[in-house]
Amino acid sequence: MKTLFTIFVFIFMSSSLHAQQQFAKTLYDSYETYKVQEITTRRISHPELMKIIDRFAQQMPEILSVETVGTSAEGREIRLLKIGAGTTKIFMWSQMHGDEPTATMGLMDLLSYINNNKKSPEVQAILKNTTLLIIPMLNPDGALRFQRRTSQGIDMNRDAQHLQTPEANILKSIRDKYNPEIGFNLHDQDPHYTVGQTGKWATIALLTPAYNYAKEDNAVRMRAKKVAAELVTIFKPFIDGHVSRYDDTFEPRAFGDNIQKWGTSTILIESGGWPNDPEKMFIRKLNCVALLSVFHSIATKTYERTDISHYENLPDNTRNLYDVIIKNVTLKFSDSRKPMTADVGIDYHEIKDTSGVTKRIGRVVDLGDLSIYVAFETIDGSGKTLDASIVEMNDRVDVDSLREQLKK
Repeated sequence: MKTLFTIFVFIFMSSSLHAQQQFAKTLYDSYETYKVQEITTRRISHPELMKIIDRFAQQMPEILSVETVGTSAEGREIRLLKIGAGTTKIFMWSQMHGDEPTATMGLMDLLSYINNNKKSPEVQAILKNTTLLIIPMLNPDGALRFQRRTSQGIDMNRDAQHLQTPEANILKSIRDKYNPEIGFNLHDQDPHYTVGQTGKWATIALLTPAYNYAKEDNAVRMRAKKVAAELVTIFKPFIDGHVSRYDDTFEPRAFGDNIQKWGTSTILIESGGWPNDPEKMFIRKLNCVALLSVFHSIATKTYERTDISHYENLPDNTRNLYDVIIKNVTLKFSDSRKPMTADVGIDYHEIKDTSGVTKRIGRVVDLGDLSIYVAFETIDGSGKTLDASIVEMNDRVDVDSLREQLKK
């Protein structure tokens, strides 16, 4: 009997895992059919976002309710979206840093999928067993300026204790009002991180924040680790090897750490980098696919059987990446200094030109032996020469022009 029971459990778990993987694959493969088409840039504005939300509220009033839960320091609406009627409450907030909008875009795609597939078994399971609580843009003033901090100059993610900002007060009040079981803290990280020393860029970094300095596990954090482990399995078919684990040093001022401490199992999702994706459209897709998939896993309790080692064994998030590295190029000086062979590390930065148009420009950020670093693009400079004066530290550079020079 014990053997038969073990076989039954194995078959059931295998069947559930296969169904979960198939749902994620369907979401991934059909993404172009349901994504929000008018979102073409990550600099989505607050009015544009409100317009999209209003449209979904009109299209599915029986599923989606929208409530203005407060305003920013400059008076912009902060909205809470509620979907589903289940007992398991899942809270998520995006763009608490105004220049971190990838998940915001993914959340709109998520709404679109639900709207287009209301009767599907997966969506029905989510609607029946969970209540989704979504704040898609917590820092609209920062989003307007495309800056990390609020209009009052405060990093909201260091305001969980003093609650000086209206935006932080809103986040705390919603968490306390609904006391959700599970929370997703949705961010963007610097795209120049790698997955440990693997040489692979960290497209996604995950974290189950610590709730104390000892970084102990309790039931709340263990549940978060189960969910994070489930996310790792969801991401694997699409970005295998490109998921890292964010540093879990306890930060007593941060919301993720405190919301974990207050009893909501919290998972941080950081959207990093992907080659030739400055607008993060691919990573937006990943956010949508992963969140919908993990909601279904939570709704069906599939995640409870996931081995937390999938999460705990992730390599650390490590800053070992540049946008461009020119390898082994000879730098020639105009004075008496001898030529030298070096690597040149270049990162792209966004600036606004005189007409207000945002452009990406290269900037030299490192020179010398960069053998421990990787890059989205590596240019072989062996046997080639560059004028050292055009690639000095902090110089702005035209990468296309450098690339052409090195072809000669």
